Amino acid sequence: QVQLVESGGGLVQAGGSLRLSCAASRSISSIDFMAWYRQAPGKQRELVAEITSGGSTTYVDSVKGRFTISRDSAKNTVYLQMNSLKLEDTAVYYCAGRPGVRSAWNYWGQGTQVTVSS
Repeated sequence: QVQLVESGGGLVQAGGSLRLSCAASRSISSIDFMAWYRQAPGKQRELVAEITSGGSTTYVDSVKGRFTISRDSAKNTVYLQMNSLKLEDTAVYYCAGRPGVRSAWNYWGQGTQVTVSS
């Protein structure tokens, strides 16, 4: 089992930047897939960005070119750098992990609120 703890959320003006961090309680080297999800009020949770242990990344179209996911296995931490933030990026952001491609997203953090204001 692994615990994930997100940090870095907050209130930011549109066009600004935030960096979210997800600290794991143990090594993430065996967790092939790490990701950031988000859930806005009244909406379903959506996958924002995913990164494999090999460093391959995927993004939802709405954040491509603005968000960057990265992982630092030495620090057992996953990051989400968010630039050019928009009002529609307002949501609770969750860190998640799954051991392999056929695994469910077994590991979840408690979430961190990101609020983008005009």
